[in-house]
Amino acid sequence: MKITAAVLEQSGISSGFEAAKALTVREVELAAPERGEVLIRLAAAGVCHSDLSVINGDRPRPVPMVLGHEASGYVEQVGPGVEDLSPGDHVVCIFAPGCGHCLPCAEGRPALCTVAAKHHGMGELMTGARRLSMDGKPVNHHVGVSGFATHAVLARPSLVKVDAGIPPHISALFSCAMLTGAGAVFNTAHIAPGATVAVFGLGGVGLSAILGAAAAGAGEIIAIDTFDAKMDTAREMGATQTVKADSSTADAIRDLTSGGVDYALEFAGSATALETAWKATRRGGMTVTAGLAHPDARMPLNVLQLVAEERVLKGSYIGSCVPQRDLPRMLSLYAKGKLPVEKMLTHRLRLDQINLAMDQLNDGTAIRQVIEFG
Repeated sequence: MKITAAVLEQSGISSGFEAAKALTVREVELAAPERGEVLIRLAAAGVCHSDLSVINGDRPRPVPMVLGHEASGYVEQVGPGVEDLSPGDHVVCIFAPGCGHCLPCAEGRPALCTVAAKHHGMGELMTGARRLSMDGKPVNHHVGVSGFATHAVLARPSLVKVDAGIPPHISALFSCAMLTGAGAVFNTAHIAPGATVAVFGLGGVGLSAILGAAAAGAGEIIAIDTFDAKMDTAREMGATQTVKADSSTADAIRDLTSGGVDYALEFAGSATALETAWKATRRGGMTVTAGLAHPDARMPLNVLQLVAEERVLKGSYIGSCVPQRDLPRMLSLYAKGKLPVEKMLTHRLRLDQINLAMDQLNDGTAIRQVIEFG
């Protein structure tokens, strides 16, 4: 079938995405789903910094590629072997699914699935196939999703069925932002009621962590960013204090908390931000990073401090989540008003505005934007 999709044909564009037409919205061929695969009609797709990182080259991926990984939609057709989904089902896309058989999956850590990592790194679905093509040549899938399109074929593990009554522009935000941000709070850090928390980087993922920390009962939530507007939004979403990101940030947080926070969570994708988060963490505390920095980024680490202060430095990928378990739990909290994700939604756009969305994400004038399909 012929679909409309936003295609990245060349990476390394760092700004001026609308002017450069970094993504080309054009007709692409999509093959029917085969064994273990599902065809969905996209309803909404969030615009995440991870998409931008593929365009600017920070996250190298094979091109041409249809981008988009934070998305939701409705099942249109299932391939052989898929018996638990039916046409019309509302589904959320998962960019880090599990095969269920490799060692990380057996340990209950599907985000680290070796099978998915191998195929997604090559631009394939988890089944090892490419169902996209353009001018007779294969087109790569973005982490098994490719959500900036009217339709997509995904491997069955890349989908979670959700309640039909949830608006798709909301369910899409749980696909990445909420799983990653709130997941880092619930699963990676295991933040306890009354704890002091600092969140560095207030994009969609960081603000999801603010919501998660508030839902977990954190006593003090300090939000850190370079943009005042984002810190204002963080206060509306549960932050108790804000600190402007600069060279004095760590000192300011230590002063506010009598020596540092129990948990510092970094979502800026910056080694400098992570180093600041480490310095703002108290003795015996935990520093968590879910920010995807450039592969060459490095930070110094005082090994004696790590040992003598019993500090923890921990990575978190997609919030250490088991999506089939955690997504329904988070959506239940949303239904109860505990995770009001809509507060961070700043723009609802069309697919032909995708490059504008990238400009707005890059210059900080947007927090979370959603591309909606009619």
